[in-house]
Amino acid sequence: MHSILILNGPNLNLLGTRQPEVYGRETLAMIQEKCVNHAADRGVSVEFMQSNHEGVLLDAIHSAKETHSGIILNAGAYTHTSIALMDALYSVEIPSIEVHLSNIHAREEFRQVSYISRAVLGQICGFGSHGYILAIDALLAHFDT
Repeated sequence: MHSILILNGPNLNLLGTRQPEVYGRETLAMIQEKCVNHAADRGVSVEFMQSNHEGVLLDAIHSAKETHSGIILNAGAYTHTSIALMDALYSVEIPSIEVHLSNIHAREEFRQVSYISRAVLGQICGFGSHGYILAIDALLAHFDT
């Protein structure tokens, strides 16, 4: 049975109230419930976590190598700044997908840069919370190839 680690970075704990015109009105707990249910319907387990601390996210990626088949990462603002997260993804060699609720390519210029994208299978952005569901399905399709 496959297991997927879904990691969420800084400020995502504020979803539902933080700039709902950009990020939507769903809370992170609501997104987690959707992901867990969607994955369970496909016979996959999910570990879902959020941290505002880069080191915690790094430790989770490092630990994933022993327990998870894939990673879905919404690194939030760390997407645009963290070479460390990129290096961690390269290091663990686990199929990974980058997710963003908003279309980062249609936003401010600094948000259009992603260090994470170099180390993942692909990037899903601009579909709100449905991007997580798309990422689960994309990982499952990757596992089947």
